[in-house]
Amino acid sequence: MPFGFILSAVFIIIVIIIVLNTIKIVPQSYAYVVERLGAYNHTMNVGLHIMVPFVDRISNRVSLKEQVMDFQPQPVITKDNVTMQIDTVVYFQITDPKLFTYGVVRPINAIETLTATTLRNIIGELELDETLTSRDIINSRMRSILDEATDPWGIKVNRVEVKNIIPPRDIQEAMEKQMRAERERREAILVAEGRKQAAILNAQGDKESLVLRATAEKEAAIARAEGQAEALRLVYEAQGKAINYINAANPNDAYVQLEGLKALKDLSNGTATKIIVPSNLQGLAGTLTSAAEILKEDK
Repeated sequence: MPFGFILSAVFIIIVIIIVLNTIKIVPQSYAYVVERLGAYNHTMNVGLHIMVPFVDRISNRVSLKEQVMDFQPQPVITKDNVTMQIDTVVYFQITDPKLFTYGVVRPINAIETLTATTLRNIIGELELDETLTSRDIINSRMRSILDEATDPWGIKVNRVEVKNIIPPRDIQEAMEKQMRAERERREAILVAEGRKQAAILNAQGDKESLVLRATAEKEAAIARAEGQAEALRLVYEAQGKAINYINAANPNDAYVQLEGLKALKDLSNGTATKIIVPSNLQGLAGTLTSAAEILKEDK
């Protein structure tokens, strides 16, 4: 193989290396920190960039996307001396690639350590019950403290979430017993309220039934009384009309006395002994005598 061909191949390889070290393309949501002769020179954002070969170098490739770090559960002690494990999640974003590169050594570890320290300080001011019911307060306070502390590192903390709170086993058992007792108490209250409401409804139903029954009996009695009154009125009207007809016919004394005898006959019906003395006994005797004479003549 000729020496000239080898030299040409080496030259081409060197040119390719120089071009690769000179032309850089930064993708979307990334930033490259460039050093020149060991010192910070500039930050390359998205697009095409030219570097000085063998002088400039990329010291750090930084992602500008929002990142999520799920840290291991941290042991913390509450104000009432209860040790528990708390698992946190931190959402952050790099806003200054230069500060992120030169501000702190191992930024992710620094955020984790700062999160654990801040969490212990916040939980140390709260009791167990407050810790279990104040997640929003813990989240907001941690986000505020972490965001302020990470500003010199070029990091923006957007959100901090308490993922899980794990109390000691005996505390969990006590809480379960308390929750079970609370559920049983609520169940007993609901059952008692249901029975009370049922008794009230039954009493109201009985009351309405009695009222309706009494109203019906009253209306029935009124209707019966009105019917009897109407019947008596019709009877009296009929009797009055009969008397008027008799008066209009101008009956003689014999007819009147005969009707009286019929009335006495009706009165005598029955098993009881009755003695009736008419007020016109003398006239009645004469009538009977006349009636007897008339019967003899017929014979």
